[in-house]
Amino acid sequence: MTIEAESMGAPVASGVQTIGISNLPNQRYKIVSERGGSFTMMVCGESGLGKTTFINTLFQTTLKHSDPQQRRHLPIKRTVEIDIIRALLEEKNFNLRVNVIDTPGFGDNVNNNKSWQSIIDFIDDQHDSFMRQEQQPYRDVKFDLRVHAVLYFIRPTGHGLKPLDIETMKRISTRANLIPVIAKSDTLTAQELTAFKLRIRQVIEAQEIRIFTPPLERERESDLNSNQDLAAMEHARQLIESMPFAIIGSEKKFDNGQGKQVIGRRYPWGVVEIENDNHCDFRKLRSLLLRTNLLDLILTTQELHYETYRRLRLEGNSSGTEESNSSSTVPLRAPARKLSHNPKYKEEENALKKYFTDQVKAEEQRFRQWEQNIVNERIRLNGDLEEIQNKVKRLDEQVKSLQLKKR
Repeated sequence: MTIEAESMGAPVASGVQTIGISNLPNQRYKIVSERGGSFTMMVCGESGLGKTTFINTLFQTTLKHSDPQQRRHLPIKRTVEIDIIRALLEEKNFNLRVNVIDTPGFGDNVNNNKSWQSIIDFIDDQHDSFMRQEQQPYRDVKFDLRVHAVLYFIRPTGHGLKPLDIETMKRISTRANLIPVIAKSDTLTAQELTAFKLRIRQVIEAQEIRIFTPPLERERESDLNSNQDLAAMEHARQLIESMPFAIIGSEKKFDNGQGKQVIGRRYPWGVVEIENDNHCDFRKLRSLLLRTNLLDLILTTQELHYETYRRLRLEGNSSGTEESNSSSTVPLRAPARKLSHNPKYKEEENALKKYFTDQVKAEEQRFRQWEQNIVNERIRLNGDLEEIQNKVKRLDEQVKSLQLKKR
């Protein structure tokens, strides 16, 4: 009777016993708690901006060991590398599979033309790989490495964004959730940092670069009545006003002068605390990534960036085919990924081709040598056979002559 009354639009009495549909969130909570979550984050920026230190500070564990002397003595590579760090983090019996993607070598060359291509290709390849897995008949297990957030580290010059930063951020923002970050912000004064943030916001707005912002709107007006939702909206507004985030990285603890050990950096004039909002925006950035907007990052990747990539890929396939059927209910197969556009893969492809060619030539040379040896051996055996036949013939003649003499 309760369901019929609700379907007819009649109000339900407050004393009516519930039927249990309100327990659905509890069931979903149990399922999510058992399955755990997965989060993929990419850090992008020039070398020496503290990306590795930030990763370790963010997750409060050593995910990647930093060795500044190792890359310093190595020759500068012409391409951007892709390093993937995988870890399983546990907090209050909830497991989170974390994939951190580092891009060493970005912006290290004198000519950085198209140095962003490796990053863009990697993001597109992950969308393409997931789309291919969805087209398979069995989809129980999927390997998902789609990038949910890209932290772009900006060098604290105090002047503005470089052309490389603008072009790279433009291309990344159309494919993933872009979050700009000012690295080593303790090298700027408070006034310089405020002016630097304002310049970056102006450039981002002028160049129409889309950055990830926490959602502020609510679907229902009743959601605004609770203090919790008002506090969440106020927190989201503070996060938006703090962009781009000014952060400081450190893994060491110091005494802040009040008998408390804090993570920070020590200077002759005092200690800069990492988790102090008056010193940097590290706590706000961590809240955006992990505490309050982790699900928003994942859903935006799935519903916006991946769906956009999938739609453009399928529309491109259908428009590029000469014989297109009117009823295209089955999505066309995505074309093979062309890794040869990436200079790194091009060099590897050329090296493999050269190695394969050399191996084929060596095998052909060995085959010719074997063939020549077989021919020589056949000639020798034919000569020996002919010599033996001649001996047999002479012996036969001797036998015949002896028989004649005996008669």
